[in-house]
Amino acid sequence: MSDAAAAVFAVAETASGKVRGLINDGVRQFRGIPYGADTGGARRFQPPTPPIPWTGVRDCFGPGPVAPQVATPLSHIYAQLIYFDLAPTEGGMSEDCLRLNLWTPGLADGGRRPIMVSLHGGGFAIGSGNAAMYDGARLALSQDVVVVSLSHRLASFGFLNLGDLAADGRYQHAGVAGLMDIELALRWVHDHAAEFGGDPARVMIFGQSGGGWKTSSMLAVPSARGLFHSAAVQSGSWLRFLDRDQGAGLARALLAQLGLGIEKINRLAELDWSDILLAQQSVGALAFSPVITPYYLPYHPNTPEAQALSWDVPLVISTALHDAGLFFNLFDLDETGLGDLLARQYGEAAKKLIELYRGSNRSCYLTHAQIITDAGFRRFAHAQAELASAHAAPVYLYQWEWPSPAWDGRYGATHAMDVSASLGNWRDPLIGAGTQRGRELCASLSAAFAGLARTGNPNNALLPPWRAFDPIKRATLILGGQTEVIDDPRRGQRLFWRDMPPAASVLG
Repeated sequence: MSDAAAAVFAVAETASGKVRGLINDGVRQFRGIPYGADTGGARRFQPPTPPIPWTGVRDCFGPGPVAPQVATPLSHIYAQLIYFDLAPTEGGMSEDCLRLNLWTPGLADGGRRPIMVSLHGGGFAIGSGNAAMYDGARLALSQDVVVVSLSHRLASFGFLNLGDLAADGRYQHAGVAGLMDIELALRWVHDHAAEFGGDPARVMIFGQSGGGWKTSSMLAVPSARGLFHSAAVQSGSWLRFLDRDQGAGLARALLAQLGLGIEKINRLAELDWSDILLAQQSVGALAFSPVITPYYLPYHPNTPEAQALSWDVPLVISTALHDAGLFFNLFDLDETGLGDLLARQYGEAAKKLIELYRGSNRSCYLTHAQIITDAGFRRFAHAQAELASAHAAPVYLYQWEWPSPAWDGRYGATHAMDVSASLGNWRDPLIGAGTQRGRELCASLSAAFAGLARTGNPNNALLPPWRAFDPIKRATLILGGQTEVIDDPRRGQRLFWRDMPPAASVLG
């Protein structure tokens, strides 16, 4: 390669062939590298396999295809803020979706940098690692780390429990195929760490919302133990998988939508993927998630057996103050409307809720969003932190409270604000597109995540001393108008939800 070309292009060797990326400010950027083979046809619903080798040099300048999915409607303003309406167009759509993007300050230079693997949000149904919020260039540049984002199978393509319907065992892993994709990507990262300037002994997985669900899930996968050494779960504490009967019920419903009986289950491999996509939309794409299986995922994440798998993994757990606001558009809600809504949802407990949350927010919409967040997201995050705090490795808790300037602040400290912040991407409109406070929070949180990846400790000079969480003092880093560590913030509200029966904490 000429000197001029070496300043623009970067070439790396993978087990499947050479890849060529671009260099920007010293960061080598590769997009769309295959880490697995096409999952269509006969490979549909099967465990992933390594990519088919290629000859010559493969250009990896742009993102690869994403898993089949349906775009979030343009009318959903919040979804547009996080670019979810663009997800199916960010690289095209195909079952050949096992691709990753990688950013590194150096290639084969002995750098042994921490490797930070970002798992995308969108539940288990939509999204991809190609979205702008997961761009790893700035994190790689500012923190001298290797960053990886990836795409994998989603919804029925990745989490359809056919194993309990087919007697021959052909589909025994279909209910966890999407998690197996992530594990394969982590094995790819481990095997190629040195080539891309990273350290296979310092791999961190992290993700927000659905990415947090996936991170929580990987902590409970026995075969993934040792493939990562620290983790962060942002607004995605996942404590229980689908039982096999629940998963089998969804599979039967999908087969019925396709006009197939169980005796014709093998015809699934012959269908066009678009037919399956349409059928899963009728069943409900959001219903699909990992299924308990004795062959791969034997434990729910909240069991002692699953917890033992991650006893030595330092962990960050978080929520945003108004996480649940993404589910609602009740921006004109008033005091009377809020009282009526809470009475329908929580009965007599509504009066206590009004007392607990009166004056907490500048709008009734945000108060309702905080209440539903506390009932679900935050309740589950506290439960996960309590379980993990018994481990040998520390767990750190934070709460994002700085309100988004987007749409004149109506969304408050909303869901996904800390995604770009954790990667240092200050240009995200959710975090102010370059406002001073937005830049400060991006700098401090990205440094914390890089510190966790590097040493297992997120403390850095941009934060006050961040103590590990324990169930008594419950130290929590607050990222708001100012950054501070508070013991057991909003204790009264937390205790209310701790004492509520589970059925009363669901959205309804």
